[in-house]
Amino acid sequence: MGKEKAQGPVQYGLESPAHSLPFEDVLQHYGVAQDTGLNDGEVKKRKDMYGLNQLDEGPGVQPFRILVHQIANALTLVLIIAMVASFAIKSWIEGGVITFVILLNIVVGFFQEFSAEKTLSSIRALGSPTARVVRNGQSVVVPTIELVPGDIVELITGNTVPADLRLIECVNLETDEALLTGESLPVAKSSHSTFDADIGAGDRLNITFSSSTVTKGRAKGVVFATGMTTEIGKIAAALKKQGSKIQAVKRKDDSTAGFHRYVQAWALTGGDAISHFLGINTGTPLQKKLSKLALLLFGIACLCALIVEAANKFSGKNKVVIYAVATGLSMIPASLIVVLTITMAVGTKHMSKRNVIVRKLDSLEALGAVTNICSDKTGTLTQGRMVAKAAWVAGRGTFSVGTTREPFDPTKGEITYREGAPSEQGATKSVLEASKVRSSSVVTGAPTTERYMNIASIANVAYVQLAEGKWTARGDPTKIAIQVFASRFGWNRHGLVGGNDDSETGAWHCLSEYPFDSDTKRMSVLYGRRSPSGEKYTSRWVFTKGALERVLPLCVSIQDERANPRPMSDANKKTINDSVNFLTNQGLRVLCLASTKWTRPELGDYSDIKRANIEQQLTFCGLVGLYNPPRPESANAIAACARASIIVHMLTSDHPRTATAIAKQVGIIPDRDEHLAKDVADAMVIMAMQFDKLSDTKVNTLPVLPRVIARYTPQTKVRMIKALHRRGRFAAMTGDGVNDSPSLVRSNVGIAIGQAGSDVAKDASDIILTNDNFASILNAVEEGRHLFDNIKRFILHVLAENIAQACTLLVGLTFKDDTGNSVFPLAPIAEPNIMSRPPHDLKTGVFNTELMVDMAVYGLWMAALCLASFVLIVYGFGNRDLGENYNNAYSKRCDLVFRAQATTFEIVNFQRSFFCQKPRGPNYRYRSNPFLFWAIIAGFVTIFPTLYIPVINHAVFKHEGITWEWAVVIVEATLFFAGYKTWK
Repeated sequence: MGKEKAQGPVQYGLESPAHSLPFEDVLQHYGVAQDTGLNDGEVKKRKDMYGLNQLDEGPGVQPFRILVHQIANALTLVLIIAMVASFAIKSWIEGGVITFVILLNIVVGFFQEFSAEKTLSSIRALGSPTARVVRNGQSVVVPTIELVPGDIVELITGNTVPADLRLIECVNLETDEALLTGESLPVAKSSHSTFDADIGAGDRLNITFSSSTVTKGRAKGVVFATGMTTEIGKIAAALKKQGSKIQAVKRKDDSTAGFHRYVQAWALTGGDAISHFLGINTGTPLQKKLSKLALLLFGIACLCALIVEAANKFSGKNKVVIYAVATGLSMIPASLIVVLTITMAVGTKHMSKRNVIVRKLDSLEALGAVTNICSDKTGTLTQGRMVAKAAWVAGRGTFSVGTTREPFDPTKGEITYREGAPSEQGATKSVLEASKVRSSSVVTGAPTTERYMNIASIANVAYVQLAEGKWTARGDPTKIAIQVFASRFGWNRHGLVGGNDDSETGAWHCLSEYPFDSDTKRMSVLYGRRSPSGEKYTSRWVFTKGALERVLPLCVSIQDERANPRPMSDANKKTINDSVNFLTNQGLRVLCLASTKWTRPELGDYSDIKRANIEQQLTFCGLVGLYNPPRPESANAIAACARASIIVHMLTSDHPRTATAIAKQVGIIPDRDEHLAKDVADAMVIMAMQFDKLSDTKVNTLPVLPRVIARYTPQTKVRMIKALHRRGRFAAMTGDGVNDSPSLVRSNVGIAIGQAGSDVAKDASDIILTNDNFASILNAVEEGRHLFDNIKRFILHVLAENIAQACTLLVGLTFKDDTGNSVFPLAPIAEPNIMSRPPHDLKTGVFNTELMVDMAVYGLWMAALCLASFVLIVYGFGNRDLGENYNNAYSKRCDLVFRAQATTFEIVNFQRSFFCQKPRGPNYRYRSNPFLFWAIIAGFVTIFPTLYIPVINHAVFKHEGITWEWAVVIVEATLFFAGYKTWK
């Protein structure tokens, strides 16, 4: 970032982080006055010192490097060698197929990696092109890139914050920081407060962060971090950061090292570079194992070729060389990559139907091995919308709302009622009739409830309306939730308030309004109710709602059962506080509602009335408990994870009490902790600040990793991933914001939330959820396990066939024609309980002991049957004439060998079909997979041209049409099936 200084946790030389200092100290440090700002000379000096306000672009996207990366891996290099060898022996068909496979994988891999390289470009696109700053005593607009530390920036609603700012003044300022902190609601800011130095970014309420947006109010702030030192810059740096590829030199206690230590470090570095080049130590476990397998098979291929040459006394004749190369090529699984690609492509198609988009094919293997899922709460486990869950109407009782899938629809959800306060649980609960609720008789029949509903609907600027048969809402999520609750009782603002809006025709008219701000944390309105004639107000009321600690001290009374005020007693205050604790323990955010009758003389203009004169002598009317409800399917999905031996962790920006309540509701932590050991129960829920302070050693000694982490930061997510990796766990991480990108990159499977997620998070992820639903993650894991099983089955099929071909050709060395040359026996060319079992172990992966043994047994049994069929046709029913020079030119003497080869080829095809149609259970039907069924039929049909079309059969495939030999094919295939069943 140019000539940047003062890198590190303290921005540009500040003695402490900006959020822990009064703004006067920050202004003094930068030598700037808020009214005059910097002058042009100082701006130029600081620009030279700190550089431009932009993120480090680095080398950018490098297509050539990406292309080399696609070619430089063991499997591709071995296939290239196989391709060259095929063309060298004039095996054009096999060479062409291998060429197509290589090109296909290079092209697909290139475009996938090219797309992933654009992550930082998405981050750079978040910035605002211009900013309004104070310079030379004037307010001017400058390019954002020109900002320097010490600049005074002015913000208004709709602005994108151009740099990290320490606020010096603000009025009703709220910013949307969801991309950085994960906070689902706008955050109210304050300029005069200070916070602990180590507090998380989400709790720095005197800071506005670069790339966040102003949703309300206005402010002025001083720039203290630009470019890569901003919070978003640190995230960009984390995405780019890579460890050194040079091995450290081991030194003695006195820091000296002998020459041999340097040689050792150089050798290890060179070995790592070669392994990286070949793909042995990079990529997914399957990719690493396939690279090692490719090198192993290449070595075996060379050995097979050497054996053939040795059996023919190292003859240089073309026919011997062809046989040697063909035997070696039989060990190269040219079709394996194609099979894997097709398998994964089919899997991605299935996933797209289940709301999962796969960005990186290699993540499919990892999905099946997931042991832990670290999920956001808002919008993934929960619905992402606020709902009024409970309401205490003082003097009446407590109303509760049941689960609903449609938070904007006031006609959905069961309503229950209990007499008394929420903390008083002795009263009997009753269910209110929906028709009675919607007719508003519950409100009009009780003055206490009517007073409460007036506050809820009128001290509220949100709109909830039914339009074209669908309920829609407009406004702040909290206000919408309260308006929906009032609408459940037919007490919608739309029918109560009159004004300039033609749609507002009610009797209540606004006289004065005092909006919510970060200092008062409450909203108050003064409304008058007109008489039927509309000439004067019959009554005027102050309606107030807000945080309990800011409203309750203004209440001198509490309403009784007739809505009359009676003095507030200590017992009343205790009941109120107990009720607040009761509601917050359920995960609810609690607001207080109060009112008072305005009895002062009428005025012509109410706009000059001071707020303090309005908000006094209030009467407490009740509480409302709001929460972000879990998705109805979340609990079942988490229970299914438990059955699949997958542990779910929740990371949220909420308060621990709220997070714990939600976690218990969906089953992430037990609802009752009696059966848990105390140390385990204590470790279940933790604040991010506490977790981040723990050393790696301390984290490793925790009895369990936290199931719930509250007030999380980007660093918290990354630490969680590292902790899971140290315990040998395989983790999937969800995220939707820029702040989630480092953890998405470092997790085994990064899952971006698609609907409201940022482009940065999507670019950093492996898969994307299109419906933001946790249950879709489980769908992805299920598909991943199915794919793993299919991959394992296909690898068994391909490699067993390779073993069979190689063994058949090697044993075939004993068959000699009249010239003493070798004759080719072969021509050279999901389960029902898948989510009830633990994840597969990626340390062994697909190449476990069972697979290796099965591969050897099936391969050797297939080879024995192929050789038996060849011997039976040539020596049992034939005249034992192996012809002469049949590898190079056709003659009638070749017919017997060609018929034997055709029979052997058909046996391989029948056995291949059996592998593909491997039964998966007692109720399995061969036609349960139509695509697979017809693919086998097509493969079977295409063998006939190779046998019966003249020229093609003799010159290309070295086959002859068979007749009675089909009986041998059927018998041998039956024997293979019998052998398989016996082995199993």
